Amino acid sequence: MLDELKRRWRALARRSEAEAELDEELRFHLEKEIQQNVERGMSQDEARRVALVRFGGVEKTKEECRDVRGVRVLDELAQDLRFGLRLLSKKPGFTAVAVLTLALGVGANTAIFSVVNALILRPLPLPEAESLVLLFEQSKKSGALSSVSYPNFKDYREGMSTLEAAATFRLSGATLTGTGEPERLQAARVSSDFFRVLRVGPHAGRLFAPEEDAPGGARVVVITHGLWQRRFGADPSVVGRTITLDDNAHTVVGVLPHGFEFPYHIKGAELFSTIAHEGSNLAERGARATQVVARLRDGASMEQARAEATALAARLEEQYRDRNAGVGATVIGLQDHLVGGVRPALWTLLGAVGFVLLIACSNVANLLLVRATARQREIAVRTALGASRRRIVRQLLTESLLLSLLAGACGLLLAVWGVGALVSLSPGDIPRLESVRLDPRVLAFTFAVSLLTGVLFGLVPALRASKPELTESLKEGSRGTNARPGRQRVRGALIAGELALALMLLVGAGLLLKSFWRLQAVDPGFDPQNVLTMRINLPRARYADGASRAAFVGDVTERVRGLAGVRSVAFGGPVPFSSGDIGSSFRIEGRAEPEPGSEPGASFRGVTPDYFRALGMPLLRGRDFAAGDVRGAATGAAIVNETLARKYFAGEDPLGKVLVGVGVTSGDEAEPRRWEVVGVVGDVRHSGLSVEPGGEIYLPYTQQPWTGGYLVVKTSVEPMSLAAAVRAELRAVDKDQAVAEVRPLEQMIAGTVARPRFYAALLTIFACVGLVLAVVGVYGVISYSVTERTHEIGIRMALGARAPDILRMVIGGGMRYVLVGVFAGLVASLSLARVIESLLFGVSAWDPLTFAAVSALATAVALLACYVPAKRATRVDPMVALRYE
Repeated sequence: MLDELKRRWRALARRSEAEAELDEELRFHLEKEIQQNVERGMSQDEARRVALVRFGGVEKTKEECRDVRGVRVLDELAQDLRFGLRLLSKKPGFTAVAVLTLALGVGANTAIFSVVNALILRPLPLPEAESLVLLFEQSKKSGALSSVSYPNFKDYREGMSTLEAAATFRLSGATLTGTGEPERLQAARVSSDFFRVLRVGPHAGRLFAPEEDAPGGARVVVITHGLWQRRFGADPSVVGRTITLDDNAHTVVGVLPHGFEFPYHIKGAELFSTIAHEGSNLAERGARATQVVARLRDGASMEQARAEATALAARLEEQYRDRNAGVGATVIGLQDHLVGGVRPALWTLLGAVGFVLLIACSNVANLLLVRATARQREIAVRTALGASRRRIVRQLLTESLLLSLLAGACGLLLAVWGVGALVSLSPGDIPRLESVRLDPRVLAFTFAVSLLTGVLFGLVPALRASKPELTESLKEGSRGTNARPGRQRVRGALIAGELALALMLLVGAGLLLKSFWRLQAVDPGFDPQNVLTMRINLPRARYADGASRAAFVGDVTERVRGLAGVRSVAFGGPVPFSSGDIGSSFRIEGRAEPEPGSEPGASFRGVTPDYFRALGMPLLRGRDFAAGDVRGAATGAAIVNETLARKYFAGEDPLGKVLVGVGVTSGDEAEPRRWEVVGVVGDVRHSGLSVEPGGEIYLPYTQQPWTGGYLVVKTSVEPMSLAAAVRAELRAVDKDQAVAEVRPLEQMIAGTVARPRFYAALLTIFACVGLVLAVVGVYGVISYSVTERTHEIGIRMALGARAPDILRMVIGGGMRYVLVGVFAGLVASLSLARVIESLLFGVSAWDPLTFAAVSALATAVALLACYVPAKRATRVDPMVALRYE
């Protein structure tokens, strides 16, 4: 038997290194098996024979040895885990600081990634949502997207082979009466193919039939599952029931499934009706009032659909020059269009929390370097006893991974709270934010980040600690280790990196804060204080002509004006920061006819005489509307804003000029209208503080009595305190009149700046956290450096060094790395500032004042972090230090 073993040992010289290693395992296992057989009472020869028979040959033995080797690796891993847990439990302070520092970074990353996952990575909650697209018409001159006219839509639907199906949709409203309290519902008018395009079926009843799209078709509606439960008590017999909407009878033909919501433009709609009663909009090619959703055909790409839409738009432009001149078309993915406005900000925030995590990793790496220094003797002993460097690195990395996994678990708890805080504090105009949650993808992300974090902060300390100077480490006594230059350079590089990352965060936060401050300082052009607004829609069935609508508005404004606390009241709109602008082209009488597609354009607003006073809009020239500006005059009155006067009447007095418009009507007729300019008012930013005002034409409501508008009440008290009284006056005029969007005008302005405020606040929080972590890291490194050099400092002071010399030495050593970090951070910030350029308003991405202020702040705080331990170093007693030696 012994000869058999010797033969195998001689074969080692002819085998590869890997096979030799396996035979080494074989020898270990054979010797172990022989020893166990001897312990069972066998003789030495019998024990060898039984062991060899059991393995049954070299090849089988190699396979078994592989299994044994795997078991040994698992055993060693279990030993490493037990040893790591024992070490961490013995240092609860170190463990708590490291885990909490990392948990802060991991939790912030998980929370922000949850938002990115919900908005960008997770598909829309619609069947095969990736093939859903939106079709827009587009100005060839400005590139601005617009809605599509219904005749053009039919041409696109029939002429584009890349589309499987297409449908129109438009936001509207409807007042529900006859089933309790009148309620203004958010509704949508859609073409009959709308739900087929979305591949959504009914929960009960049916959806729309194609013939119900035809002008004059049956008045039918489909309601959402939520409205069915809230208003009709989930009554199954609601299908087929007749309900009254805007004083017209409608038949409920279906109920949509639970959870259905179209996420764009008509989000929140509870009631769907057909386009059959759109009136002239169904035939007018220039009435671009509807949105288009389509589904790509299998195998068709977005680029093919976009090219086909562009080519078809060119043909329509040639065919209908008077209405389609200068109009192109494009196709955009539904999800891309939804999140396109928030995608840059989300990636910026995710990068910011990534920087926070890197700063936290640098801090913990410095802690591990300090800890590894204290463990040099232990590691040297293990090395001297035969432990390989790979074995020691594996042990140290196991400890790091334990820390990171503990931090990941704590970070997940922080993320649960953070996600809730993000959703509750975020502005309401961020799409799909309600779907943010911790799903399996987020949990996998947290686990991956935790593992990566453990490697990031653990690898450098493990590699440095695994190569001890054996002689020096084993002979060290009570003095401890000296401060070696190599260790100082690694720690210095880490704090420089921390400062650079923190500075980049501070620059981004500073730019966003300055941008938000500039945005808030913009003059909106009116006074929003103590102004109450509410939307009123007058059903055509009851208010069929302009005279009845004007009479209703006159009665309401007169009654509300008599309420205590009301300073002035008006009706008109759309008011600033609301939706629903009515835009049209016009021409100036006496000038040459413009080319098709190049006519002047403006937003038209019908208002009562007190409108400008209620909103505090300055009348710059001319007069306000008067009682004589009534319907039926051959030439009406118009007041234009300053932008329109400057753009189209440069060098001329606009007063007395006559504007001619086509298609701007009250809905009673469609003939052209003429208006004489009687005044000029100041500009108002209707679409947002960051959007420059466009041309606007105000018309007397008595001349242009549209069916919808806003009641504007200027008060001397808190606006919402009068909401109930104003509602009561409305009901006194019309008991079935419902109102919507009841809110102070200041609240509407606040909503327009909510998103930039949210982004600035989040990035500022992350920047502050990053700066605090970086400063703590600087303080920790300098403080430990002072502790390491206590003996050296004592000798210097014994030889005559004064306190200022020691102070200068310690601060200088720390600030050298700080300044390197600040410089690196400035250079990196210059490169990355362009990333947030799209989020800024009125501020350059390379604003020198922001860069200088942030650099000064970071340097000053880091200087303070260096000063505290340096001051402590000046109080070292030379005799104590020398006696300690």
